[in-house]
This record gives sequence, C-alpha cells and structure tokens, in this order.
Amino acid sequence: MSYLLRIDSSASGDASFSRRVADTFASNWSGRIVTRDLARNPLGHLDAAGITARTIPADRHTPQQRAAAELQDELVAEFLGASAYLLAVPMYNYSMPSVFKAWLDHIMIPGKTFATGGSDPASGRPAILVSARGGGYGPGTPQHGKDFLIPAVETILGDALGLDVHTIAPELTYAPIMEPLKHLLPLHETSLAEAHDLARRSAADLSPAT
Repeated sequence: MSYLLRIDSSASGDASFSRRVADTFASNWSGRIVTRDLARNPLGHLDAAGITARTIPADRHTPQQRAAAELQDELVAEFLGASAYLLAVPMYNYSMPSVFKAWLDHIMIPGKTFATGGSDPASGRPAILVSARGGGYGPGTPQHGKDFLIPAVETILGDALGLDVHTIAPELTYAPIMEPLKHLLPLHETSLAEAHDLARRSAADLSPAT
C-alpha cells in the first residue's frame, strides 16, 4: 500500500513553523502517512562503513558494514514505498539541518534510488518541500541570493531523484521574537497565512482519490 512519507527535521519541536505548515498539509491529506522525525530520532552521518557496504559483496561485510547496509536498506525501502513526500526542512545557517543532509546521504544510492541511465525509480512522484526561514530571501531583500537550502534540495529531489517538487517557504519567522524585525511582523503573518493556504490546497490537489 502506498503512502505519504513525511520527513521532519526541525530541532524546535512543536514550535517549528516548518512543522506547523507540514501539519496543515498532513491534516488535509486523504491517504496513509508514514512519518520519520529526524530531529527526535536522528540518523548517524554516512561514514566509511556505509559507503563501502554499497560496493563490497554482502558475504564480505564487516559487522559495521552489515549494520550500515541494513540501515540504508530500511531507509531506501521506506523511500521507494511512498507515492508522495512531505519534507519539513527549515533553514539553518543558510542551509539544511545536518540531520536532513544525513538522511539524504543514506538514501542517495546509484542504481537504487536514482538511475545512472534511464528513469529514476521514484520519477514523477510529488514532493512538498516546506522550508521556513527567520528572514526574507526574496528579490530586493538584504539576504537575496543567500538561500543555499531551496536550490540544493530542489536539485537533489528534482534533478537527481526525479521528483516533482513543490516548495512552500514561509519567511520572517524571527519577526515575532526579534526586536529589529518587529516592524516586519505583518509581512511574516501574510507569508505564514499564504504558506498554510498553499499547504491546504496542495494536499487537496495531490491527495489520492478516495
């Protein structure tokens, strides 16, 4: 049975704006949802055992390679078993949380999740990327051009894995708590409301027929 695979990566728990907007999408999704919370249950970073386990025959694996291969097999099966993806990935220091990068490193395996020739196994499946950020990164803002998260994740998900990526990016989440940004609170509230509305509409559009 196919499902929506939801990946959370915010260390802020229920206070996370990325998580809250993802909650809105999930609450409007009509099908089954499988959730992996990388902040609450982080994966170890990809190491030498995980890399070499991909090319050394299983009967020659060390205990460390065997454990690494089992973890990667679990993550890949979970990824490929989904028909759609919901990825809550807040911006940390201009880029993605390290726990999300670790998840990507574990599942990005040539010949398993992306093809070295021909079609990718998950090609065409929809992926919703929710990425809240403390400031504003659009044209005309002081931070324009410094968003190194969305371009990277869209490239990995879209170009490498072949997913159909839809991005929702609520901005100025520091406005309610940082005095220098308080004057931008109305813009934050508008951005957040639009993000929740887009999440609702996207879930309705992409949900499986019931």
